Amino acid sequence: MDPISVKRMLLWFCIIASTHGKQCGQVDDNYRFDCHPELDASQQKCEARGCCWAPGKSPARDHAVGVEFDVPYCYYPLDYPGYVNGVPTPTEYGFTVNLTRTTKSYHPKDVMNLKMDVLYETDSRLHIKIYDADRRRFEVPIQTPPFTSKAGNPTYDVQLAPTSGFTVTRKTSKEVVFNTTINPGFIFCDQFIQISSSLSSSYIYGLGEHRSSLALPIDWRRFTFWARDQSPSPNINLYGVHPLYYNLEPNGDTHGVFLLNSNAMDAILQPAPAITYRTIGGILDFYIFLGHDPIDVVKQYQDVVGKPFMPPLWALGFHLCRWGYNSVNGTMAVVERMREASIPQDVQWNDIDYMEGEKDFTLNPTTYKNLTKLVADLHASGLHYVPIFYPAISSSQSPGSYPPYDTGVTDNIFTKADDGSIFIGKVWPGDAAYPDWFHPNATRWWQTLARKFHNAVDFDGMWLDMNEPSNFVDGRLQGGCLNNNTYDNPPYVPGVGGNSLYSKTLCPSARQHAGLHYDVHSLYGLSEVRISYTTLTNIRKKRPFIISRSTFPSSGRYAGHWLGDNVSEWPEMHASIIGILNFNMFGMPMVGADICGFGGNTTEELCTRWMQLGAFYPFSRNHNSLGMVDQDPAVFSKASQDSSRDALLNRYSIIPFLYTWFQMGNANGSMMARPLFFDFPYEPALYDIDTQFMLGEELLVSPVLTEGATTVNATFPPGRWYSNGATITGEPPMTFTKTTSVVLDAPLNKINLHFRGGFVVPTMIPQQTTTKMVENPLMILLVCLDVDGTAKGHMYWDDGESIGSFENGHYTWWSFSAKNNEMMSTIDHDGFEGSSKMSFFGFLVEGVSTKPTQVTANGQTCQFEYFQTSQILDITCPKMPFNKPMTLKWS
Repeated sequence: MDPISVKRMLLWFCIIASTHGKQCGQVDDNYRFDCHPELDASQQKCEARGCCWAPGKSPARDHAVGVEFDVPYCYYPLDYPGYVNGVPTPTEYGFTVNLTRTTKSYHPKDVMNLKMDVLYETDSRLHIKIYDADRRRFEVPIQTPPFTSKAGNPTYDVQLAPTSGFTVTRKTSKEVVFNTTINPGFIFCDQFIQISSSLSSSYIYGLGEHRSSLALPIDWRRFTFWARDQSPSPNINLYGVHPLYYNLEPNGDTHGVFLLNSNAMDAILQPAPAITYRTIGGILDFYIFLGHDPIDVVKQYQDVVGKPFMPPLWALGFHLCRWGYNSVNGTMAVVERMREASIPQDVQWNDIDYMEGEKDFTLNPTTYKNLTKLVADLHASGLHYVPIFYPAISSSQSPGSYPPYDTGVTDNIFTKADDGSIFIGKVWPGDAAYPDWFHPNATRWWQTLARKFHNAVDFDGMWLDMNEPSNFVDGRLQGGCLNNNTYDNPPYVPGVGGNSLYSKTLCPSARQHAGLHYDVHSLYGLSEVRISYTTLTNIRKKRPFIISRSTFPSSGRYAGHWLGDNVSEWPEMHASIIGILNFNMFGMPMVGADICGFGGNTTEELCTRWMQLGAFYPFSRNHNSLGMVDQDPAVFSKASQDSSRDALLNRYSIIPFLYTWFQMGNANGSMMARPLFFDFPYEPALYDIDTQFMLGEELLVSPVLTEGATTVNATFPPGRWYSNGATITGEPPMTFTKTTSVVLDAPLNKINLHFRGGFVVPTMIPQQTTTKMVENPLMILLVCLDVDGTAKGHMYWDDGESIGSFENGHYTWWSFSAKNNEMMSTIDHDGFEGSSKMSFFGFLVEGVSTKPTQVTANGQTCQFEYFQTSQILDITCPKMPFNKPMTLKWS
């Protein structure tokens, strides 16, 4: 900038600083928006930006990671100059408007001319893009719905303010769901973009991946987005990036806001309530979803990013892993221990110790040379096998000795440093190169390696770890990152762990086929799972199963997620529930935590309670770290084994119910694990509950989360609830007209499960593997009558592994309904040949207030037993095919 321009800039700052006195005093503390988010703010620096300075509650203000903020000392005056709205021009899908500013902001490289496209995509989905009017900028390369036609009857109204900013209002309630006029500090520079909006209430959820409460704190809390190899901890960015939030409105309606941006970003919540986004690249690409309830918003979000993948049936069983089996024999010993204890297991995993020198696509020639035989033995027993894979490829061996690196060099698929050489970092195998999953040769390269390895080890799924991408050094192994580079060291650095963008990862100046790593860093895990999904599909010709550590919006189309390197401590169980609920909000229902904890040594009581909880994670896997005590459920006392077995048998019995919900998620975005208030959005007493959760609409899980506890303080939404006790002679049904807290007995051998009245839940006689269960499926219908004697339900079934079963019609779909002392089963679609093998084993009808004298099924007399205390009717009928209509009557 020339000296005259500098003088003009300083003069402008002085003028606005001297004229803002009354504007500063009019700003309520909760509505102060931070004008100096960088470190070391001072009055002089603040006022040089034309902003207001006034001390807040604390004597000093520190932006270090992990330190909570409070009222900003430096904040924008009400008349801070910004972008001015032009005259809107109607378009085929809404309207467009030019935004211009005549004075530069305090950040370098202002974009003075912006364009805002307002797209009425559906009646309840609004799409707003704000971008450089003169120069193309990076946009996230994920598939989103194409524009087909303008919404015919939108439920929202968009209004431009007279000068700057805009509002989005729900037409029915007049609730303002997005309002950028509250903060004049809208800034759009090359490497600093900031925009704020009001929130409809203080109840906001989402903004992942972070360790926090379910209902997010709005006490000036900062949530940073930048994928990082970081064990779960509060106030720091973790493995994935999901800039999506859900906000409850005062009348119980819900809306969601999704910012499609992959650059490093902060989101700050403050008590106004309001949110401020600060991102250091890309554009502002907002989707706003208006729903009547949170589940509707989840579905709308998945309409944009894609529906979750349909898992194979075996993936719903119990998984077991550890780092440190140390050999094939050590792995198989645990499998045999599980068999001897008759504890269900469907999948055995191996961590990094199966590799030679921690290198992908290798086997330790001493300890794992017989892995091929182990996998064959697992398959013969009806189990499945999943090994770990890392993205980083060892680069230090002599040429010609390690094909994954040699062919990667030939195919030119490795990420490049800023000087054009292969970027070398350090991970488990030592010096390592990082595949560029956006490169057009990457799919062929990865698939060739995976196919060759699969020919030797017949694996069934892929576990993708360390794909943030992780690095054991900051930046390049030799030289780190360039200090004078504005990508490695941008003008503003969000609150990332390590205080630099390249902490524990690649230099942002590294080059990939889709752009600078600066732009695509948080897409690394997504880009790997997309290729791995295609690879596994082509190799096995069956439904893929992939679990990934790093995730981004649309990852759920290809993979599930585990919550990372937790520890064997009691609070981690509570945290796992919150993480699982968040990822279901993010369109990733196949999610779980390492049961009993990854790091540290568990105790028998902790692991017993965690097995009870983990049995009802959508993705149920016990996994622990090298050097820790064994924690597979068969290693503990008989009492603990019995408890874990009972919990897992309960899980296996409801696999038809779980499988149906996964299919509905795949077909229409229906949500698997959900907070209690998602089904009861007009019950404020449920808004903070994050120690319990629902599976589908039907099942309430209330685990013990504290050491030594033998009771649970559980909250029940309105309705009728039936206990899944140890015996059918257990507790009577509970009926509530309003949200109610109840103290439940919870001895060490019990987890409290309650089925919701008004639903029919399909169940199956459990066995030790899902493979055995589907050989001769024996079905039991659990009919949970509502107070009016009605119930309804559905069930989906296919062969459990074929690709496109639903799309090709190769499935069977049942509907169940009950009223007036009868239950009907109808077949809406029968395209799965195997449904003819399925038969009714019996029925449990809950909520029958008086003992009947007769029970019939399709006119045939059935045997029954009635339990007055629990109001359960236990029915056994002559064998009937499950794929034929059936009418059950009791009178």
